Amino acid sequence: MSDSHHPETISIHAGRMAAVAHGDVMPPIHLSTTFERQQDGTFRDHIYTRSSNPNRTQLETKLAALEGGQVAVAFSSGMAAVNAAFNSMLKPGDHVVIPDDCYHGTRELANEIFARWGVEVSNIDMSDLRNVERALKPHTRLIWIETPSNPQLKITDVSGVIALARTKGLLVGCDNTFATPIWQRPLAMGADVVMHATTKFFSGHSDVLGGVLVLREAGELSARIQHYQQIAGAVPSPFDCWLLNRSLSTFSLRVRQQTASAGVLADFFASHPRIEKVFYPGLASHLNHDIARRQMTGYGSMLSILIKGDRDAAMTFAGKLRVFRHATSLGGVESLVEHRRTAEGAHPVSPDNLLRISVGVE
Repeated sequence: MSDSHHPETISIHAGRMAAVAHGDVMPPIHLSTTFERQQDGTFRDHIYTRSSNPNRTQLETKLAALEGGQVAVAFSSGMAAVNAAFNSMLKPGDHVVIPDDCYHGTRELANEIFARWGVEVSNIDMSDLRNVERALKPHTRLIWIETPSNPQLKITDVSGVIALARTKGLLVGCDNTFATPIWQRPLAMGADVVMHATTKFFSGHSDVLGGVLVLREAGELSARIQHYQQIAGAVPSPFDCWLLNRSLSTFSLRVRQQTASAGVLADFFASHPRIEKVFYPGLASHLNHDIARRQMTGYGSMLSILIKGDRDAAMTFAGKLRVFRHATSLGGVESLVEHRRTAEGAHPVSPDNLLRISVGVE
C-alpha cells in the first residue's frame, strides 16, 4: 500500500484545494451562497451552494477516498443521509429488509415514514444469514445492514448478505458508523452504498451534525442520490464541512486510541461480578466473533453492557461515573455512557438494564 492510500494520509490530503492567493495551508471557508458566472455567461465550478460548494466538494472527495468509493454525497445529518438512500433506492410497493437491532431513527424512518408510502419493511435478526434469506420476497429491493449494530453490536456477515443479494439482483446498503473505514470496508466487499453519521467518529468532537453516503461506483444510483441531495436540500453548511474536514485530520489517530481502550474495558467488564453481559465483537464470547474477525481489522470503540438488576440499577451506575458523561451520541474524544432505552423514542427495544458506552481518548 502506497503512502497515499493510508487513511492517515488520505484524511489530511485528499481533496486538497489549490493554493489560494495568500498561500493558505488550511482551506478557507467559502460562505457565499452564489457564485459569479464567466464573462460569456457560462457557469464556473459552482453555481449555488445548495447544489455544490468548495468546502463540501473537498469533504466529499476525502470521504469517498477514505471508504474506497467513487462518489460521496454529504448531508446535514445521518438521518438525512439514510432518508436520501431510502428515497433513491425504494419506491412504493418495494420491500426492504433492515436489522431488528439498529439505530432507532433508521427503524422509525422505515417502519413509520416509508411504510406510509407503501414500502414494506421486515425487521430481521441479521446475525443469522438464514433469517435474511427467509425474509426476502419477490418485491424485495434493498437489504440494509448495520454492523456492528446499535446498541447490541450484533455482527452481520456482510459478504454473505452481498452474495445472497447478487443472486437476486438486490441493492445492499451498510451503515458503517460504528466500525468506520479504519476497521471495516463494506464497499470492498461489494456493498453498493455505505452510510455514516459523520456527527460521530468523523467529526469526533461532538460539535458537528452531518451524514454521508459513499457509493462504490459512479453511475445511475450515485446520480440519483446526488440529484436528491440538490433537490431535497438537506445539505451541510460550508462551515460544517470545514469543521469536518479539520476533524478528519486526526480521525485515524482518535479511532485507534479509542479502540485500544475499548478492548481493555470490554475485558474488564467481562469478568466483573456486577455485569450480566458484555456486547463487544472483540470478545471471543461475542456472537459471530469469528465473522467479525474475518471482515473487520479492529473491533471499534463501542460496547454495551447489561447491568445486573433493572433500569434503576443501570441509571444508578451511569450517574456515579466521574470521567464518563451520561449523554446521547458517540464517537467523540470524550467518553460517554447512555441508558439507551430511554433515548429510543416511542418504540424502544433495548433492554432496560442496557448501557451503551462510547470510549473516548482519555
